[in-house]
Amino acid sequence: MTSDQWGPAVRLLWGPPPAGPARGPKRGLTLEGIARAGIGIADAEGLGGASMQRVAAELAVTKMALYRYVPGKAELVALMVEEALPEAAPSPGGPWRERLEEWARGLLEGLRLHPWLLEATVGVRVMGPRELEWMERAIAALDGCGLTGAEAMDAVVLLAGHVRGIAEQERAAGAGAGSGAAGEGPDARLAEMLGEVMRTHGERFPALGAALASAAEHGGRDEALEFGLGRILDGLELLMTRRADGN
Repeated sequence: MTSDQWGPAVRLLWGPPPAGPARGPKRGLTLEGIARAGIGIADAEGLGGASMQRVAAELAVTKMALYRYVPGKAELVALMVEEALPEAAPSPGGPWRERLEEWARGLLEGLRLHPWLLEATVGVRVMGPRELEWMERAIAALDGCGLTGAEAMDAVVLLAGHVRGIAEQERAAGAGAGSGAAGEGPDARLAEMLGEVMRTHGERFPALGAALASAAEHGGRDEALEFGLGRILDGLELLMTRRADGN
């Protein structure tokens, strides 16, 4: 979507609700209802299934009737993202680490609930109030910590990227679950697959074999979110300490 095409999405996400079509039969459509219909389809079939035609059929209207409310697929997806994202938890204050940990876990829960959000929230696009509220909460947690504005935004991008990576792994593991046991996380599935290979080719990969054996003995699988989150926050804390010390 180019800058000259952003206007309709901006109006839908940020403007007053449309009054509805000026002519023709009133269908009682609302932007929220349209978004929820798209979300239901995307949850079941993926983002590609949520076409204007499918959403119109779900709402029992013609595609042309739907176009009176939403001008196209890009705007439909923008509405779906805004409706599907959970509201960002209020920021009650407290230590910045705890606030960002809570933020990251909340974001992951939203992506787990609607995996198609991973595909829908990439690239340069119009963001709605709810999505920007998520960014606001994370940046506000870093206020007064000694980071520049650019560094605070980069820190949020880094955290979001880690969360998205975990969600992508879980999505892929779920799609390819096949013979895996119910409830297994991606680490367990990966270890199961590697175990088959290592039984016959383990001598070529001694370090990997030792790591897998240690994980099997001592646990630690499916903790990638917390491990990565902790290391990112450790790095930010080190930077803040150095700034405070004048380094």
